[in-house]
Amino acid sequence: MEEQNKPLLSYAQDELIAYFETLGLPAFRAGQVRRWIFSRKTDRFSLMSDISKDVRAQLTTLFSRPKSADVGFTPLLIANGVQTPVAADAYDSDDSLYEGRVVAKSLSDDGSEKLLIEWRDGRRVECVLLRDDRDHRTACVSVQVGCAMGCAFCASGLGGFARNLTKSEMLEQLLRLNALLPKEERLTHIVVMGTGEPTLNLDALLPALAEATSKDGLDIGNRRVTISTVGVPAGIRRLAEAKVPYKLAVSLHAPNDRIRDAIMPQNKIHPIAEVLSAADAFFRTTGRRVTYEYILLDGVNASVENARELARLLRNKTAIVNVIPYNPAPELPFKTPSNATVRRFVDALEGAGIQVKVRFRKGDKINAACGQLRWSLRDK
Repeated sequence: MEEQNKPLLSYAQDELIAYFETLGLPAFRAGQVRRWIFSRKTDRFSLMSDISKDVRAQLTTLFSRPKSADVGFTPLLIANGVQTPVAADAYDSDDSLYEGRVVAKSLSDDGSEKLLIEWRDGRRVECVLLRDDRDHRTACVSVQVGCAMGCAFCASGLGGFARNLTKSEMLEQLLRLNALLPKEERLTHIVVMGTGEPTLNLDALLPALAEATSKDGLDIGNRRVTISTVGVPAGIRRLAEAKVPYKLAVSLHAPNDRIRDAIMPQNKIHPIAEVLSAADAFFRTTGRRVTYEYILLDGVNASVENARELARLLRNKTAIVNVIPYNPAPELPFKTPSNATVRRFVDALEGAGIQVKVRFRKGDKINAACGQLRWSLRDK
């Protein structure tokens, strides 16, 4: 039989049923396979015990993605800053249906875990599992290899842009992160805040999220999914027109065009007024309140006057400001403001009637916090 090259995770349920029918397999087999993958955290057909051995062997031949590891390839476990080589098959089996392989797994004492995944073309991305004291288990996923936005404070764009990720590569990130959890736990939230600009890859992202939120997928509530954008008006308006049920977060990071031009090159193409207009359209169409993300850079955008100007900019909008103290990267010149500076900024916003939430750091000890994901352990 000719080998099927299309990854299994690229199929929606109806598409998988149709393909199984061409193989002479009944429709219910597709449901069985999907339950093993999405509910039982299985990436190998050989473990799908309610399917006959012959069918499992057939599906393995069609869909398994042989890793054909490089000679000498050794994945890493990184904990407390120490890299420890582990067995070549520590994270991936030879008959896995996943496309990628885990190159490194990083652990933090705050419960965060980061995976560095290498795809079949040698490109790599990072994704993160975040835990908090509210029993949230959040997956932070990447949408592109690298990023073309070039924000001055963000490590994700340091290597430039290589390509979009596919639907199946995004789903694989979610499934791998879900599998890090104990058997009785599952992901509760998704934030599309990893590497890349989500609105420039909606053709792959939206189908991936549809699978993640479907009852026969990961069954994550629509309102527990947040898409974060640097502010591409056409992409924001497309999200509005699609009437997606997800939350929108706009990376504003400055109260005026002068500062935003200096730290976010995209602003020279689409200045703040255009971004806010598109965000307003999203709110009018979907009824979903927009979150404006604001990274505080000491001496750049973190003064009380900056806060007051931001409040004037947003005072007539149904919005919330997510204040994020800068997470440093060694290659970048910015500094994290003091706690007192953060408090004064927040007080100035709240005093002007703006709802504020301060994002507490998670994963910063393993370079997995906001703005720190990158092509670490660079791809070949």
